Formats: sequence, C-alpha cells, structure tokens
Amino acid sequence: MNLEIRIVSAEGMTRARQSGQTEAVLVHDLTYAPGDMIEIACDGAGFDAVLQLDAAIAPALVHAGGPIYRFAIPFDSARVAYPAQAFAGPLHRISIRPALPSEAHIRRNLALNPADSALNDAFFPHAFANVETRNEAGFAARNAIDGEIANHDHGFWPYTSWGINRDPHASLTLDFGRAVWLDEIALRLRADFPHDSWWERATIVFSEGPEARITLHKTGQRQAFAIPPRQVTWLRLEQLTRADDPSPFPALTQIEAWGWPVTASGQRRSSSAAMKLENSSPCEPILSLA
Repeated sequence: MNLEIRIVSAEGMTRARQSGQTEAVLVHDLTYAPGDMIEIACDGAGFDAVLQLDAAIAPALVHAGGPIYRFAIPFDSARVAYPAQAFAGPLHRISIRPALPSEAHIRRNLALNPADSALNDAFFPHAFANVETRNEAGFAARNAIDGEIANHDHGFWPYTSWGINRDPHASLTLDFGRAVWLDEIALRLRADFPHDSWWERATIVFSEGPEARITLHKTGQRQAFAIPPRQVTWLRLEQLTRADDPSPFPALTQIEAWGWPVTASGQRRSSSAAMKLENSSPCEPILSLA
C-alpha cells in the first residue's frame, strides 16, 4: 500500500510531499498560507488508518473509504475550532499509517474523528447537518465528533459544538462510510447555562432498523443509551424537542456511537459482544426493536 502526504497551495502547486509503503510521515518547515490544503492519497480503500494532521490535534482512527482525503488549513474565523498552536509556526508533522487490528477491531466510539471537516468525503466517520449556526466554524457539525468534551462555554476551542441556529427542524447525520455494529449512543449537550437551553427529547434514525426516541436531561454530563446491537451505515439525530426555557440556544457538544467494525461476513470483530453497558439507559422504541 502506498501512502502519500502532500501540502498543496491555493494555485494547485505541491509545496511539500512524503510517501511510504507502510506509513508516511511528513515533517516540513513551511509556514502555511491561506488556501493551503493537506492532501493524503492512498492506492487503496476500505482500510482503517491512524491519521494525525498536526501535533496539536489528537490522532484520528479513520476508515479510508476514498483515494484522496483533503483538509483545508484553517485561517481567520475558521481557526476558532482548533487549538491556537495548531497549524501555526514554521515546523509541522503530519502522519498516517494503517491501524493495527488491536486498535481498529474492538468495541470503540465509531463516531470519533478529529480530522473531519466539511470537505471530507474520503475518511470516515463524517458528520454533516442541514443547518449550522451562521455557518460559523465554532458551531459546525464536525465539532460534534472532534472529541472535545468541554461544554460550559461556546463558540471557540475547546468549547466547540454543533449549533442549530434556533431551527426546530435541525438534524445531524453521522456517516460511517461502511457497515458497523452499534449497541450504544451517547450525547453530551452544551451546558453554558443560562445562555443555553437543552433538548428534552430526540429521535435517532438508523440506516437499517427501527428508529428510537431518547429522553434527555438538563446536564452537561454524558447521557448514554443502550440499543439492541444492529448493523448500520449511518444514523441521524433529529426531531430535537427544546425544553421550556427562556434561552433559545440548545446545542450539541458531542455524539458518540459505540460498537464494532463489520467483517466481510457481516460479523462483529470483537470477542466482547456480550459486554455489559455501564451507566446507559435503554432507548425508547418507536417501532418494535425485536
């Protein structure tokens, strides 16, 4: 497998590149310029990889579903969604390698991807929404899967969130890029009270199987919900019912989707399939979950 990392300018010129067969690590001393983009190319798809875009960004365990991943270096207002030291200065390191089976083939949060962005159509999971507050980076859909759990402020890192711009029809879709088994969903609401409101109820729609309703509470703590294990390729959070509160601003800090990758035979890749789910509540079925 050939992996290549490139820094490409706004004019399409390659400013730096590095490739490798088992991994690629690009260290460069360029100062990023507006329009620069990180491109990662692989000569295959359908594998799991560990990707790190910057030393200040947590590694992402992603599923490579396409040949070229692109990430626009954030500038100006887009920088609020990232640590101040990320992509700054004259020395940078970017790396990618295939994930080990012991990393990928276990029960884990399959929604987590700090490397997601609106441009991403190759490395999954990928989050997108039908509305984002003022289309600002601090309220983008990708913030709901970036792994940042600080939720007592809003609008800038590390208090990033998905904001719905007061839209009662707002929905967020999580695309896994392949089939996965899920057995638990967890939400962490933004809790910048009294600025924030919260949702009392929500519906989770799955690509396969019945929908489920969940009941939420006014808290900044993680709220987890067990579901009968099911194989899906995507899920959507919708029908968000705002609490009767003076604030019109509910928002989502993180969504988690716990489960396993699916093998070619459709089986779960884990010996822990019967693992007991701690601190989680069952979803309320809309349709029969049998």
